Amino acid sequence: MSSPVAAALLPLTAEAGPEGLAVGGVPLTALARRFGTPLFVYDEEHLRRRCREAVTAFGPDGAAYASKAFLCTAMARLAYEEGMLLDVASGGELRVALRAGVPGSRIVLHGNNKDERELRAALTAGVRHVVVDSGDEMDRIERLHATESLPPVRVLLRVSPGVAAGAHASIQTGGKDSKFGFGVGDGAALAAVRRAESSPAMVWEGIHAHVGSQILDVAELAAGAAVVARFAAEVGAERLTVGGGLGVAYESDQSPPSFARWAAGVREAAYGAGWRGPLTVEPGRSVVARAGLTLYRVGTIKRIEGVRTYVSVDGGMSDNPRPALYSGRYEAFLPRCPEAPRPARARVVGKHCESGDILIDDAALPTELRVGDVLATPVTGAYGYAMASNYNKLPRPAVVFVRDGYARVVVRRETEEDLVRLDVDGPGERLAVRTGGGLAGTGATTASTGAPSR
Repeated sequence: MSSPVAAALLPLTAEAGPEGLAVGGVPLTALARRFGTPLFVYDEEHLRRRCREAVTAFGPDGAAYASKAFLCTAMARLAYEEGMLLDVASGGELRVALRAGVPGSRIVLHGNNKDERELRAALTAGVRHVVVDSGDEMDRIERLHATESLPPVRVLLRVSPGVAAGAHASIQTGGKDSKFGFGVGDGAALAAVRRAESSPAMVWEGIHAHVGSQILDVAELAAGAAVVARFAAEVGAERLTVGGGLGVAYESDQSPPSFARWAAGVREAAYGAGWRGPLTVEPGRSVVARAGLTLYRVGTIKRIEGVRTYVSVDGGMSDNPRPALYSGRYEAFLPRCPEAPRPARARVVGKHCESGDILIDDAALPTELRVGDVLATPVTGAYGYAMASNYNKLPRPAVVFVRDGYARVVVRRETEEDLVRLDVDGPGERLAVRTGGGLAGTGATTASTGAPSR
């Protein structure tokens, strides 16, 4: 591949100008100078259009933004403003959504191991639904209802339809061997329905399933929808959610379906299986991935004769773990000359102490690439910042939204001071091993505070 980066991989407002590629009317090189690198850049207009497309395709209450793909208060507020529900998968994500001003009635709580604290927060906030994943979770909900007088909660039951799909085994979630949901084939799902129907702590309304992620074939999504729709119709559910999973193009030879095609495919499958009620989906990656890109600064170019060329940038697996986790593939280009051919080949790597810290294994790059250049990887809006870490104590990048010539920081860059903010100095707490009626060697029945152990 020697052609310039494909327009289909760039945010919708991307256009070449005198200073190179601009997004939202702002040159990417100017963003790198102003805010530093690595830097996540999101096209706000792109985000809003994708939210609106999802709502148009599935109806005003038919599309819930899967916030695990990328979440901050600005993103939660944007999705809500554009008419989407919010799907959160932890107490932390719930707090971000509430802080953004999203009412509980527009939030759905997921998670395969919700603890009492998370459930209490959801019930107190009056979330639209809790997606119940296990009998143990039902126990917790019933205990909270009985002991804390919390109101009954509207629930969907997550089921495992026995259909697994997705680009990598780690993101296939709907098969028989899955940590998620009640199995349809083994009777667990039916038993869960019967329990939820009779529980004073739950108002059972429907069924939920999710078969996997980064799926480019609507037929795979439709197959999962048909299985779960048949079950939902049989048990008399009022609502059906078939999850997300729609893929995006990370490379120029990939072609993802539109929201309209996805809607038509899953509706036909669900209705063909006997479902007649409302249908909800949970797009995440397909809303934010292409809207975002990451800017890096090239620090080293190392040519090993007869082997390969390494291009090292100032980020890596801490801001984009997908290549290491899922064999995710990306492309790269120079924002200062986005229309330049890319005949050179190199392995683009990060600055972490890992040989596996590879962003792009065999990248097509312009011959003009040099140390100090800003290098961009497109389609990093999903699961980049959301999965970022501080490995090797690298501060996480800032996140910037751009629109109509303006740039605003929505997540500030971490500092080295942030990296030590949670560290604690001071004496330890004595927690000796109990023997018989007291603590070993002391006869005490309570822990005491003492000097640090040596």
